[in-house]
Amino acid sequence: MTEMKEIKGKERYKAGVLKYAQMGYWDGDYEPKDTDVLALFRITPQDGVDPIEAAAAVAGESSTATWTVVWTDRLTACDQYRAKAYKVDPVPGRPGEFFCYVAYDLILFEEGSIANLTASIIGNVFSFKPLKAARLEDMRMPVAYVKTYKGPPTGIVVERERLDKFGRPLLGATTKPKLGLSGKNYGRVVYEGLKGGLDFMKDDENINSQPFMHWRDRFLYCMEAVNRATAETGEMKGHYLNITAGTMEEMYRRAEFAKELGSVIVMIDLVIGYTAIQSISEWCRQNDMILHLHRAGHGTYTRQKKHGISFRVIAKWMRLAGVDHIHAGTAV
Repeated sequence: MTEMKEIKGKERYKAGVLKYAQMGYWDGDYEPKDTDVLALFRITPQDGVDPIEAAAAVAGESSTATWTVVWTDRLTACDQYRAKAYKVDPVPGRPGEFFCYVAYDLILFEEGSIANLTASIIGNVFSFKPLKAARLEDMRMPVAYVKTYKGPPTGIVVERERLDKFGRPLLGATTKPKLGLSGKNYGRVVYEGLKGGLDFMKDDENINSQPFMHWRDRFLYCMEAVNRATAETGEMKGHYLNITAGTMEEMYRRAEFAKELGSVIVMIDLVIGYTAIQSISEWCRQNDMILHLHRAGHGTYTRQKKHGISFRVIAKWMRLAGVDHIHAGTAV
């Protein structure tokens, strides 16, 4: 790795492509502040690209940079707003891959907005030409930033209180086949599972409102099954009703109907987007409902070990967004 010399003064404003490390996006002596947002990237630089320059490019493109210095840089305090790559380490046993540590000043982010956070951190760097691949492995959000989010509306303690189940894991299952059942038969499966000893049943990610089963029918039959199983077993039972839909207005309508039927929990899919997730979380907070998230679509980010986003990071974002719990998948 080559030590990069920062360009200063008039030389910074000459036309042409400049190295990011020379524009102030690399500082090997930087000590992260408690109020910094920290990101750990795994990067694979293109052949011939110095790892420090690649790390500086990540810092630059996820904060203030373009490919050169422009005169309008003089109109702002660029040194404050630049993200800083401050450490690069080789990945053990993975030639050509490096861990890149980047610090962002808290002022770069809008309060309480996952959409804004992700637009900066992952918005542009993953298609960046100096890199063959990039993966966001972890993040540290400072307390001052975390407090701008409301977080989960209820949490596992409240869910246990509502189910009156303590001292053991909650046991649940997903209705199968997830597509093709009529509303009545779907409700029958839910009833049999709850009557047989499950604490809850849940919808799967892509059961929404198809021709074979309208969402309203599913909600009615599922809540009938919950009420019957609760009455017959003497135990509190539940079902995660998936309210995922094509518009926010429709999701709110389905959530309201679930509440009217006596459900205490609704479910959404990750694919609805960060802003929609935060919006439904706010509705759940206002309506005293539990919120479950299915991780549908996460594999497009998380499966590749060299490129994408770690599920650890997605889980942190969803915690900030206000999800009570996330579908974790199976071992199969």
